[in-house]
Order: sequence, then C-alpha cells, then structure tokens
Amino acid sequence: MSESEEPTSKLPLCHVDSREHEEVQLKICYGKQKYDVNFPLDETVEVLKKHVEKLTDVPAELQKIMFRGLMDDGLTLRQQKVTNGARIMVIGSTVQDILAVADSSPADKNVVVVKLSPDSDHESLCKQKCHKTVLERFGRPDDLMPTVIGSHHPLSVPISGLYNKHGHKVRLTLRRDSDEFWIGTKERTQKLILGSVTAVHKGPIEDSQGYYIMGLQLGPTTLSCYWLYWVPAQYVRAIAEVVTGKSQNP
Repeated sequence: MSESEEPTSKLPLCHVDSREHEEVQLKICYGKQKYDVNFPLDETVEVLKKHVEKLTDVPAELQKIMFRGLMDDGLTLRQQKVTNGARIMVIGSTVQDILAVADSSPADKNVVVVKLSPDSDHESLCKQKCHKTVLERFGRPDDLMPTVIGSHHPLSVPISGLYNKHGHKVRLTLRRDSDEFWIGTKERTQKLILGSVTAVHKGPIEDSQGYYIMGLQLGPTTLSCYWLYWVPAQYVRAIAEVVTGKSQNP
C-alpha cells in the first residue's frame, strides 16, 4: 500500500429488517361505510382503534374490531395473521348515537320527559314524579312477561313486555355472536356493545311485586339514562351484568 493510500475501515453492516415498516392495505367496514387504509403490520389493534376513531367517530374504548373473530387489543396485526387486503369489521356506537337512544324525541303527544332530581338517589324510583307519571300514564303492559321472585335467570331469551319513557314497547336482546345488546322498538333498533353502559339504576315497582324500573346510563350523567319499565325480577341482575360487563351484588 502506497503512502498516499489511506487504509479503508471496514464498518460492520447493519441488518435492516425489511418487515420493520411493512404495511398492509385494509378495508375498514363500519355499518355501510367502508374505508381503504394502509396500516403498519406491526402496530397493535389498540393503535388501529385510535385510527378508526378518527374515521368513524366511534370512541376507541367502545369499539369491537373483528377479523376472524374478536381481535386482541394488545397484539399486532402480524401476530393475528392479518393479510394484505383484509376486511376489518368495526362494531360500536358513536357518542351521538348513544345519547340519541337516551334522549330520542318521538313525534307523538304522549312524551313524558324523564329527568332525575339531584336527590333522586335517596328516593325510590317508582315514587319519583317523573317515573310515577310514566307508570300512571301508560299503565301495565298487556304482554308483560311473568316474574319469578327470588330467582336469577340468564339472558337466554329476548326480554319483551317492557316499555320506555315514551310508552313505546321495547324488546331487549343479547347477541353473544357480536358482543352486542339490542334495544328494539317498532321505530328502530339500537345496537350497543356489551360493557358500554357506564352505570345501572334500578328499583322495584312497589305496588307490582316482582317488577322493576331500570335505567341504563349511556353517558357521564344520569340524564343519559335509557329507562326500561316492567323488567321481571329474575332478569334484573343478568341485564345489569351484561350491559356493564361487571358482576352485581346479590
């Protein structure tokens, strides 16, 4: 080697994982809406939910993401074998939809506005003026389901014979196949994710032993409650556990 030549240093070659920034094309399906998305294969489902929230306005914590079954928030798309062109199903309700269920305004004249007073927790639900008015105005449902006092039944069948604060008949259905519960009336069926109810308020109808009033709180305050009247006693605990995802005290 001549004096003018400088020794060439040999630097170690860095191994670049070609998969590090690999992306897949996804078809995000939410109801009738479809979105084409490029997404990193090594990001988690939790991160994907945050991206979906920007597209659909469904809060990440209220989403169920489906690909060959329910996806695990903590796993990456690669770990769950998501492939290019995969169809990803999103189930969930926007905050606006949830509040609309609690405060929908029917176009009939028999509307009863139900609002809890500040001291309502210290008064039996059926004695509160708002609920008393509903019970007196609409009476006892003609298709009331039989009650079984002192027993707790699972939600293995739809619960009918209920009505809401507007006097509209309501059917409550558990759908385990999609992790949803459906609140159905003649006008509409609202599909909500199991565990999306923030609290449950319940109290007996004191002059009709074995039947309850239940409020499913869908937002941050009791003003967002969807009220159900004439719930048979044997289903009260099961409904509360299913819609909140939490065990209830006896």
